Amino acid sequence: MSVIESPRPLVISAAGSTLSIAILAISAFLIVTTEFLIIGLLPALSRDLGISIAAAGQLVTLFAFTVMLSGPPLTAALAHLDRKKLFIAILLVFAFANGLAALSSNIWVLAIARFIPALMLPVFWGTASETAAQLAGPTKSGQAIARVYLGITAALLLGVPLGTLAANGIGWRGAFWLLAGLSLVMAVAMAVYMPKVVRSERVDFLKQARIFKEPLFLANVVLSIIVFSAMFVAYTYLAGILERVAGVAPAHVGWWMMGFGAIGLIGNWIGGKAVDRSPLKATALFVGLLALGMAAVTPLAGAGLLVCIALALWGIANTALYPICQVRVMNSVSHSQALAGTTNVSAANAGIGIGATIGGLTIQTAGIASVGYLAAAVAGVALVMIPFVSRLAKPFQNQGKAHNN
Repeated sequence: MSVIESPRPLVISAAGSTLSIAILAISAFLIVTTEFLIIGLLPALSRDLGISIAAAGQLVTLFAFTVMLSGPPLTAALAHLDRKKLFIAILLVFAFANGLAALSSNIWVLAIARFIPALMLPVFWGTASETAAQLAGPTKSGQAIARVYLGITAALLLGVPLGTLAANGIGWRGAFWLLAGLSLVMAVAMAVYMPKVVRSERVDFLKQARIFKEPLFLANVVLSIIVFSAMFVAYTYLAGILERVAGVAPAHVGWWMMGFGAIGLIGNWIGGKAVDRSPLKATALFVGLLALGMAAVTPLAGAGLLVCIALALWGIANTALYPICQVRVMNSVSHSQALAGTTNVSAANAGIGIGATIGGLTIQTAGIASVGYLAAAVAGVALVMIPFVSRLAKPFQNQGKAHNN
């Protein structure tokens, strides 16, 4: 039984559903690009504001940890609001914040401009996933969420390269003005084309927070932390792996990373199909492929086509796991799916931080060639945990069958 469903059916055409989900996906692209674009802008920010790159880099940390900590309480407080109005408000917040960033004269104003949208990003992730599932219907909820995550994948793929190009072309202030303008455009598109979605009943936060006492939900959140840790032990240092292990020329690394992300789009499509059948089995399949791809890069580094195959396997699995983890966590509860979804976003950000730290320590102690092996080992921990989560899921699945009967 899929538990990501509206309280009563939505009357919306297939074309209307597709357009609405496309608007959500494009909005997701802009929102996540706001988070990652700054990585490509750091050198320019450093020069113009007279600060070190390390200090500018703390803006990335500020955004990530704000997302991690603010997600669950803010989503619980806002999930009952009219979704259409909520999404429009979030896009207007992003437009304002990006405009403020463009006008920043020092790092403190820029920090405020980064803090404000970071509060809203996990609210959008959690509620957009649930809303896409409602628009598509329970039988295609996984595919709908995967389409929203297609926008996120595109942002991850293009965010840093676009930031670098923007810094060289229109400047970092111009890049933020562009994001502000596009956010306004999507707010208008949302207002004009997106139908009203059935409002969730307002539930007291303490009642929503009961999911944090449910063993199945907690186990799935922990599993997401481990999966994202495995992903980012190696992905954080992909550029270094390509250059120092695979022997890619520094001038070509950016194109290889773009190719890595592009091939990953296949994973988004496959993952969206697989997760509708069984989120947990899909997790096991793609975590296994992820481990294989990451571990194979170093020994195949000089093998030409074979290392490309290993990277492709890694990229496909890496991208597929984003929507798979989101659906798996949301399907682990029978209520408060928006809170569950945003908690998974917090778990993902925790995993990103943990993985980056583990990968960095590995490079310092054992060298960058060892990163893929350790990442695969962490993925192995996730695989070991999956049978335990499956056992917890059986009573939940039986309840669903009894409810349907």
